[in-house]
Amino acid sequence: MSEATQGHYAHTKEAALLQGAQKGRRIKVVMLGAGSGFTEPLMTDILNIPALDGGELALVDIDTERLELAHQLIEKIVDIMGKRGSWTVTATTDRRQALPGADYIVNCIEVSGIEAVRYDYEIPLKYGVDQCIGDTVGPGGLMKGLRTIPVWVDVLKDAEELCPKALVLNYTNPMGMMCLAASLTSSMQVIGLCHSVQATSHLLAKHAEVPYSEMQWKCAGINHLAWFTELTHEGRDLYPILFEKARDPNSEFYQGDPVRCDVMLHFGAFVTESSGHLSEYLPYYRKRKDLLEKYTRSGYRGESGFYANNWPKWRKARDEERKQAISGEREIRTTRSWEYASWIIEAHQTGKPFVLHGNVINHGLIDNLPQGQCVEVAVMVDRNGFNPCRFGPLPPQMAAICRSNMAMIELAVIAALEKSREAAAHALMLDPLTAAVCSPEEIRQMTNELIDAQKDLLPGF
Repeated sequence: MSEATQGHYAHTKEAALLQGAQKGRRIKVVMLGAGSGFTEPLMTDILNIPALDGGELALVDIDTERLELAHQLIEKIVDIMGKRGSWTVTATTDRRQALPGADYIVNCIEVSGIEAVRYDYEIPLKYGVDQCIGDTVGPGGLMKGLRTIPVWVDVLKDAEELCPKALVLNYTNPMGMMCLAASLTSSMQVIGLCHSVQATSHLLAKHAEVPYSEMQWKCAGINHLAWFTELTHEGRDLYPILFEKARDPNSEFYQGDPVRCDVMLHFGAFVTESSGHLSEYLPYYRKRKDLLEKYTRSGYRGESGFYANNWPKWRKARDEERKQAISGEREIRTTRSWEYASWIIEAHQTGKPFVLHGNVINHGLIDNLPQGQCVEVAVMVDRNGFNPCRFGPLPPQMAAICRSNMAMIELAVIAALEKSREAAAHALMLDPLTAAVCSPEEIRQMTNELIDAQKDLLPGF
């Protein structure tokens, strides 16, 4: 192509882009599970996208009281940010009413969790399986998957019919199970989003005492169990600094994350999720009282029953915070957060690439993890949607830890899709923590007890 032709092409392209910008860029975002704590920050983030001239924020929740609170709050944020003329907010309990014309679907649904959270924790504890969070793997993760995946599959079927070109952004756990189930049942473009990578990378920059913007790193694995395989600053390996701090049991680094520090010392890299979550993916830390006392601490550092005991309280507190924000008692944040949703939308709308770490299906992305299963890797977003980036092989010991959980996740998805008690029992027999504590016979008994206790919440079982 000649320089003259190139120049004419560039000018024409620039003019077309300008014309497109003048016409305005308007979108429709459907928020499923508007009662979620994600609604306020994610909708605020979207209102902050400079490339957009407006659109519709469609809120959906089957809980009418929480839906109304979310509706009032987002309407108020629209007003505070001066977006009333360009953005509209709608609310409905019927997702099929909201989905037509959607460009993006943000999934934050919770299926019967408030009714089941005690069962998910207390029944396994009778068998010696002690959980901190219990919503992504193990008995709690299995049961949440059995309750959630059938509804999720129906959501995706509706989306295929009503908005087949929409990008689907899933925030609901169990993340690996949700994304795998989507890949097996739907043609929608789906990505699983978690803030573990952002939060942990900031944490590591703090403890390595380097500016976050200058730190370079590589990270891959599965959700809540992705490994920072490289961590450098201006070509200098930061791991020796972190190893030194992790070897001191009294250091702020170790006390803040005892399990993650111990795993780093023995396996060679830091993992993305909190010590409490991580301890549930492993057979080492939660099988004896002395180990729990040595390696776990309060809250997300591994506290027994932390999620089961606090989630119902957090839910009520979230509703109170919304009421306070609506009444003006609480100041409302209007700045943009690091959550991925708005940055994905901006990249997709403008074509300006954005790289995030997301949960996608392993088609040649990580060599030594099972193909066709869900992995967490760098993903580039542009006008085409999600473009996962090849990572290559993980160090073998790290890959093996991931694989041990992926078998459980695969069987749990089969159990949810086929309504199979047998597959559910096999999922827990393959779960590293459950298998470290129980015999196969005990695991089968536990599985049946969990399902029988929640029969009303599990149609088909």
